[in-house]
Amino acid sequence: MQGKKSLLVGLALVLTFVFTGCGKENEVKEFNKPALYWYKRIADSIAGHNMDKADEYYISLKSEHMRSPLMPTAIMMLAHAHMQEEEYLLANYYWDEYNKRYADEEGREYTEFMKLKASFLGIKDVYKDQKLIMDSINRAKIYLLRYPGSTYQPLVDTLLVRLYMAQYLLNENIAALYDRTDKPEAAKIYRAKNKNSVVEMADITPPEKGFLGEIFD
Repeated sequence: MQGKKSLLVGLALVLTFVFTGCGKENEVKEFNKPALYWYKRIADSIAGHNMDKADEYYISLKSEHMRSPLMPTAIMMLAHAHMQEEEYLLANYYWDEYNKRYADEEGREYTEFMKLKASFLGIKDVYKDQKLIMDSINRAKIYLLRYPGSTYQPLVDTLLVRLYMAQYLLNENIAALYDRTDKPEAAKIYRAKNKNSVVEMADITPPEKGFLGEIFD
C-alpha cells in the first residue's frame, strides 16, 4: 500500500513538471510575431485590465517592430489605459515615449497637457506630495508660457488655481500645528510663504477629500 502511494505521488510530480514545463515552453515561443499580433494582445490585455501583460506585449511590439505604423496608436492606447487605472507614473512614461518618437507641435501640446494632468491627479496627500505640488505648479506655468491660447488653457488655469489653494492650505495647516505646539517663530515662516500667494484664505472653502481631481470628473 505504501509503495502504491509513493508511485501515485511520484506520478503526480512528474505530471506537474510536464504541464508546468509545457506552459513555460509555450510562453517562450511568444516571439517573432507580426506587429498586429502584439497590437491585438495589448488591446485585449487593456480590455481585461491586465496592464502588466499589456506592458509586456508593448515591449515585444517595440523590440520586434519599432517602425510599425501601429506603434503610435499602441503607445497612446497604453497611456490612456494607465490614466484610467490611476497609474500616473506609467502613464507619463508612455506620454514621454510618444513625445520622443511621434509628436508634432500640435500633438505635443496635447501630450504635455496629459502629462500635467497625470502629475496633478497623482497628488493623493497634500502633506506627503508637497514636492509634486510644487513641481506641478511649475509645469503648469511653463505650459501656459509655451502654449499661449491653448485649447487646454482654461483647464490648466483651473488646475493651477487648485494647486495654489492646496499649497496655501498646506502652509496654513503647518503654521497652525506650530501654533498648537508653542512654536510661534516656525508658524511665522509658513504664514510668510502665503503672503505672496495669488489666492487668499477668504477665497478658499476648505475642501473635502479628493477636491484636486474634481475638475476632471
